Amino acid sequence: MKSLFALLTLLLASPVWAWQEQPKIAELFQVAGVRGTFVLLDVQDGSLRGHDQARAETRFIPASTFKLANSLIGLEVGAVKDVEQLLPYGGKPQPYKAWERDMGLREAIKVSNVPVYQELARRIGLPQMSAKVRQLDYGNAEIGSQVDNFWLVGPLQISAVEQTRFLARLAQGQLPLAATAQAQVREIARLEQGVGWTLYGKTGWADSYEPDIGWWVGWLEQDGKLYSFALNIDMPQPDTSGQRIELGKASLRALGLL
Repeated sequence: MKSLFALLTLLLASPVWAWQEQPKIAELFQVAGVRGTFVLLDVQDGSLRGHDQARAETRFIPASTFKLANSLIGLEVGAVKDVEQLLPYGGKPQPYKAWERDMGLREAIKVSNVPVYQELARRIGLPQMSAKVRQLDYGNAEIGSQVDNFWLVGPLQISAVEQTRFLARLAQGQLPLAATAQAQVREIARLEQGVGWTLYGKTGWADSYEPDIGWWVGWLEQDGKLYSFALNIDMPQPDTSGQRIELGKASLRALGLL
């Protein structure tokens, strides 16, 4: 009887994440010929709205969406003093010319500079990185034994639903890290704004799958309310990468946002 009571207490104490399937978003994916998911967390009431709940709860490698967490951890442990401090890219040829330059996190996150963020991870070190990823309750919280590629090739994985929960905490400054670190990352994650709204986000491209997986995650502050979101899609061709933000914004508009 005691064990049953304890189980009921635990269930009642846990948040209820109600899912509402959105036919309008499903139609957007169908018209675009894209297989994937979109999920929006309404932070005000805890409800989840989107397309393809099963995929939304499936974990994938986060790829460059982890740069948000990497930035937070680097600032928290003092691997960089602020988002302006230059980090070296290493001097080797890179897939993109924009990466072939030393830069701070403010610029590096905008161009998704992999070598700069790998240098940040090495400065953080495996023990601190592992501890902080667990502290953040980030996906499966598994980073393996190599500190500078676990978010690119695994074993770290996270679902779209888990992304929205993590981002909602970041947006509200509720992560178990210094408030200053969270504020700086919120600032560099800001993408655009209009009358009554501000949009934050980060893309990701996981090429360890067949087909590749494309991410777009972030949050929206609109009319005094907060919504976090996450999209991931199959990307059979590199030229489909633009569909991440395009389809994500269309999904937000379908929900009456932006």
